[in-house]
Amino acid sequence: MPNFGYHLARFHGNSIRKLYGAFLPWIVRRHRINPARKIDIDVFSYSSEEMLPEQIASIRSFLKYVGRPKSFTVVSDGSHSPESIRLLQDVDLAIRVRRNLEVAVDLPAKQKDYLTNHPTGKQLALIMSLPIDESALYIDADVRFFPGANALIPQIAKHDVPAYYLLDCQFSGDERLLRDPSEQHDPVNTGVLFLFQKLDWTLGLERLAEANVAPNFFTNQTITHLTMHQNGARSLDPARYVLQLDDQFVLQDRHANVDLVLRHYVNPVRHKFWTSLRY
Repeated sequence: MPNFGYHLARFHGNSIRKLYGAFLPWIVRRHRINPARKIDIDVFSYSSEEMLPEQIASIRSFLKYVGRPKSFTVVSDGSHSPESIRLLQDVDLAIRVRRNLEVAVDLPAKQKDYLTNHPTGKQLALIMSLPIDESALYIDADVRFFPGANALIPQIAKHDVPAYYLLDCQFSGDERLLRDPSEQHDPVNTGVLFLFQKLDWTLGLERLAEANVAPNFFTNQTITHLTMHQNGARSLDPARYVLQLDDQFVLQDRHANVDLVLRHYVNPVRHKFWTSLRY
């Protein structure tokens, strides 16, 4: 029997997304967010033309529920049109769009090619460059913030560990880079990362070189996973910083509520990003 709740949720979410996308210029230029406070952190995101509606909605939710950061830099994968770049920059005066990112570290040619040309490798290159100044928050384009996001303010001020990461609901990575199944514990998701100092990326990059395999979609996340644990990073509270798939096949969003800080709406539940707009 067809799962009507699942298909209805997908139809609902996709319909809202199309409507939101059609009205993006009007939403951005006629309904600006006036942040209640300024936040002492630089925010970064890696995005594409395809993710423009999610990226703009994500930024607006951050401005509404957290505040205006020192800067909010969107690093493009190169696919953004000039009009999309203008739209992004019109969202708020803190927004900057960068098309290119230089890989500053000295690496073998194969690894440098991965970080400069592979879609998720370029995302990794951005994360590896952070923080540029004192501290940085990295967020994916499909992360939505909720009314409880004022909890981010003391989180930003902590600086008690080198980094915090979003705990994944399962290990989603490139197992070819692991040496033991125990290395899958406390899986790191690259969708949300607080970085308070430069990290040592040696272990992850060495594992990639040793494996001598072509990187796949999850290679960047595995390198980040190994790096976070090597550097003594901690996970964010998974009850308020959510990545879950347990409501994938039901109509409602089981996790969206006014006390939530954020949810990363990864691909299997991406449609719920849009059904949570009422928050």
